[in-house]
Amino acid sequence: MSGVIFRTAQLPELAQVLDWAAQEGWNPGLEDAAAFHAADPDGFFVATIGGQTVAAISVVNHCDSFAFLGLYLCHPEFRGQGIGFALWRHALNHAGQRNIGLDGVPAQEANYARSGFVFSGRTLRLSGQVAPEPLDYPIASSSDYPELEKLDIAANGMSRPRFLRAWLENQPTRKTVLLRKGGAVCGFATARICRQGCKIGPVVATNAEDAYRLACAAAGGLQQDRVVIDIPDAAASFAALLRQNGFTNDFSTARMFRGSALQSGATLQAVASLELG
Repeated sequence: MSGVIFRTAQLPELAQVLDWAAQEGWNPGLEDAAAFHAADPDGFFVATIGGQTVAAISVVNHCDSFAFLGLYLCHPEFRGQGIGFALWRHALNHAGQRNIGLDGVPAQEANYARSGFVFSGRTLRLSGQVAPEPLDYPIASSSDYPELEKLDIAANGMSRPRFLRAWLENQPTRKTVLLRKGGAVCGFATARICRQGCKIGPVVATNAEDAYRLACAAAGGLQQDRVVIDIPDAAASFAALLRQNGFTNDFSTARMFRGSALQSGATLQAVASLELG
């Protein structure tokens, strides 16, 4: 691997990596780059040869105890040379002693296991159509963040303040809707327009029915009706409700952890993204 340089990626390079991800069929959001980068500007890495980017990975430190690995890609012309795995080992150093999670395709489970990752469950991708009309759910604003952070911590079992603030920020292609009961926020869902269609996540709600209403409202806020939702296997009731409404299974990923696994709460109905958790 003579001439290979491993280094931290800058925001424009992260945008390029997301273009690679789109070519691989991962269908990232149109405004993912800035929100991802805000989560941990030092958590994105590339391998270059002669100034050309040939591989990429992210190890985003969400808090002092937890990191998430994703965007593990190698340009087709440079696969099979050990470059990707060498970058993997380089990037893992960024996490220090943190527990690390990832969502990987099942075919790679054995490879991840050799690096100390242990299977915890599956994340199921469902796609379908929701009611196109916007529902009367308020759009989140910065003043709602303290309540949303508490809900997110309870749902995901960890704090991720930088990512959450960026992800919930109102953007032309990303909206977060709220469910209020008794004057308090008790659920929320974020929709974002992607290269193809719209993805909904996270969805945080106390039951499947509220989760479905939030998903419809979030999609309606962007005037989208074809959506994709990534659901942890613990949210089986929400998945069943989506299937009852015509959603179909696309694929699943393996949620794996090196170190202690996150203990997600019952309110986590859909994850934010397979790249950052």
